[in-house]
Amino acid sequence: MRPPPRLSPLRAVRRMLGRDELPAGLTGRLEADERVLASAALADGGHLVVTSWGLWLPDGDGFRRVGWHLVSKAEWADSTLRLVEAQERESLGGAVLLADRAPRRLRLPRPGPVPQAVHERVTSSIRSRHHRDLPGGGAWFVQRRVPGRDGFVLQVRPDPGTDVAAVRQVAVDAAAALGLHG
Repeated sequence: MRPPPRLSPLRAVRRMLGRDELPAGLTGRLEADERVLASAALADGGHLVVTSWGLWLPDGDGFRRVGWHLVSKAEWADSTLRLVEAQERESLGGAVLLADRAPRRLRLPRPGPVPQAVHERVTSSIRSRHHRDLPGGGAWFVQRRVPGRDGFVLQVRPDPGTDVAAVRQVAVDAAAALGLHG
């Protein structure tokens, strides 16, 4: 068995800083304190890159980052990451009303540490979560960390069929009770 190839001192430092594992062709620009945690090739081409700030996904001819605070759900099964990304719809006096985009399936034949890194980052971005029954359904109220910012944001995700006016009012009241300002 051969020993692993030796890294140059510069490359070893870049790897420790999380700057060495970017796949060729990544067109996005990492933030100064953004670190690469894992990456894996996608079955249909391109790569998925997990950083301290979010997931870098192929998008058209380039890549885009989905911040951890906008990952509504990430499930791993059968070599596939099922990702539900949230979209910010409206700011409500310190709270943000969200709507989920259609799920995206990303097949990773050799995922390496990607599933674990995604799980840890999504989980650690959540400070608290609470479901509240409202007219016509309910809503999730989630306090999350936003990469690159101090503090937390209150996100509100209504269930399908929920009275949006009721959601808005409860979101504004909750933000005020938490001392958040829009």
